[in-house]
Amino acid sequence: MVEIGAAAVKSLREKTGLPIMKCKQALQATDGDEQGAIEWLRKDNIKVQESRGGRETAFGRIGLYVDWDAGVGAMVEVKCESAPVAGNDEFIALAADLARQLATGKGAASGEELLDQASPSDSGKTLRDQMLDASNRIREVFKIGRVARLDGKCSGYVHHAGRTVGVLLEVEGGNPEAAKDICLHIASMSPQVLSKEDLPADEVEKEREILSEAARNEGKPDNIIAKMVEGRLRNFFAERVLLEQAFVKDDKKTVAKFAKENDMKIVKYIHWELGKE
Repeated sequence: MVEIGAAAVKSLREKTGLPIMKCKQALQATDGDEQGAIEWLRKDNIKVQESRGGRETAFGRIGLYVDWDAGVGAMVEVKCESAPVAGNDEFIALAADLARQLATGKGAASGEELLDQASPSDSGKTLRDQMLDASNRIREVFKIGRVARLDGKCSGYVHHAGRTVGVLLEVEGGNPEAAKDICLHIASMSPQVLSKEDLPADEVEKEREILSEAARNEGKPDNIIAKMVEGRLRNFFAERVLLEQAFVKDDKKTVAKFAKENDMKIVKYIHWELGKE
């Protein structure tokens, strides 16, 4: 067996951030070849990750990347085992890199597909290498959840205090500031759909029937019940529909009116809460 000196162990430890004994084990397994030892450690970590695969990953972060001028935006959900790790700088950088590559690269339909692409911040590594190296140092399981990319004028917002939420918004026209304000509104008010037409017709009809029955029980005459029901449906829509909601920064106007004032059309939005599909 090749004798492994302290300098070689120290050098490998500085490169990997792993414990001294683990670095020594890797060097011994590869006859002192440092690059071989790095690959040995990655393969060893894959086995460790697989053995820990059943662990719960209830914490994490939503990586976000938007470029208004380039017309692209992306979000990636990255999960871990504990709250402290969700705030770790290396974990935050991983989430940011995943979102950046998804937005600026060739795109990906899943986290697995994305992980095989190049890391935008670590030359020569894939995002999978970057994730495995980070998880090996931190000693927790990392998992990639949902991924989403929009091609068009995009804005976004993520919030990591208390509950972790992310918003990605595509618009036509407008400006970055107004688009960001709508992202903040979505994060705060959690609309279910963009427009009234996006609500399931049977759900709207059921609500209409409930409101009609309530009006009859109040003794209202049939000739005005229909008008009453349509009026009361506005509250139903305002709870669920983005364009019908009172704008969070000025409740005297709807989101639709705010968008119109800024010459902006809302095309699509994505709203995630970490761990909730």
